[in-house]
Amino acid sequence: MNGCVAVFDLGKTNIKVVVFDLSGDALAERARANAPLAADAQCPYLSLDARGAWAFLIGALKDVGARFPIKAISIATHGGAGVLVTDDGLALPPMDYEFGGYGVIDADYEAARPPFEETLSPSLPRGLNLGRQIFYLERHFPAEFAGARAFLAYPQYFSWRLSGIMASEVTSLGAHTDLWRPTEGGLSSMVDRLGWRRLFPPMRNAWDTLGTLRPEVAAATGLAPEVRVVCGAHDSNASLVPHLVSRRDPFTVISTGTWVIIMAVGGKARLDPKADMLANVDVRGEPVPTARFMGGREFAVLAGEPPADADEADVAGVVASGALALPAFSDQGGPFAGRIGRIEGEPPATPKARAALATLYASLMTAHLLQRLEAPGDLIVEGGFTRSPAFAAVLAALMPGRRVVVAPTSAGAAAGAALLAHWGEQREPPRLDPARAWSLPGLEAYRRRWERAL
Repeated sequence: MNGCVAVFDLGKTNIKVVVFDLSGDALAERARANAPLAADAQCPYLSLDARGAWAFLIGALKDVGARFPIKAISIATHGGAGVLVTDDGLALPPMDYEFGGYGVIDADYEAARPPFEETLSPSLPRGLNLGRQIFYLERHFPAEFAGARAFLAYPQYFSWRLSGIMASEVTSLGAHTDLWRPTEGGLSSMVDRLGWRRLFPPMRNAWDTLGTLRPEVAAATGLAPEVRVVCGAHDSNASLVPHLVSRRDPFTVISTGTWVIIMAVGGKARLDPKADMLANVDVRGEPVPTARFMGGREFAVLAGEPPADADEADVAGVVASGALALPAFSDQGGPFAGRIGRIEGEPPATPKARAALATLYASLMTAHLLQRLEAPGDLIVEGGFTRSPAFAAVLAALMPGRRVVVAPTSAGAAAGAALLAHWGEQREPPRLDPARAWSLPGLEAYRRRWERAL
């Protein structure tokens, strides 16, 4: 395929359109912050700004389409998000998984959800189980629910808006939703028990071309009507794609952003649902042992916004000081979500020292989960934490004897989504830079203190 791929990469914190050329190089990016919409008289729950995201997408496509020959559009979005739609648009605004009102249906939902052994999806806080959102909407908005044509995971909502074709896709339905049976490759028993099967359109591959642009989208963006719309994928799974197409041996991807999601491709560890260990499902439909924590959000709590860049001396200084950040600084998932985070010792006083403490915390949590997950092969750091060498350098120091490599850009999910438009074509393996382990005297003793304090 000649020309460029425009990727709509919609994360929980940031939203962007990135243009990639045929060789996989990023040529341009348009971005803005992403935030939910507060409850109001029109919508009584915290909701995702689907309309704002759509307006941004149309404007960004118009902008980049004037400069580059866009031939395909691919989509990657955060998980825990989906939309009830009619034939014409939203049946109800999409819920934000951070909404605080799910508790009113939790007891009933817990009785209805399938066992972990079926879905490999643990019971997660708030609306992180996507099935819990559907359950809430059905009970609170029965008329709108009855009139809905379909429930679309967030990537497929935008691919439908672009192409007019509805689809279901495995990476989004398999991302801790309670809706999918990863080992059997089908919708869960709960979907049929609650009568929801009618809401799920036919399954399509993440790389399938659903169709071309709707005429009104082509007119609004100035793009050619024959631009292909690719089905799209859950963002963390999209970040696996460059490695799935170029590797055969087991490997581990550490996808970083609002969440740090550790995916052990080829891993065999026993999953502990109480520790937020689960199976994601890759674009091929294969279960992937996964562990995670809300690392980006917790980093921001510890480092402050905007965070400073910590260097080797800053991290060594915090290790020498003995200050420990102990989990958890978010109540949304992770192995210690039920605990209140705290700092032992003298809290760092400067922005760089706070960033150093946050880096140590994120690296220690990652190393802890890598061990619990028995993560195999190379440790590949992708996403937002690659903007600074600190995280990978401290992680490499914590994992002696393991090969830690870093993606050269922070666009891991977007780059993977771009490759979906080229699925089946021969591709060069992505360039990965070895991480240099920082010299941090006393780090092993510091780590043992941290682990004893857990």
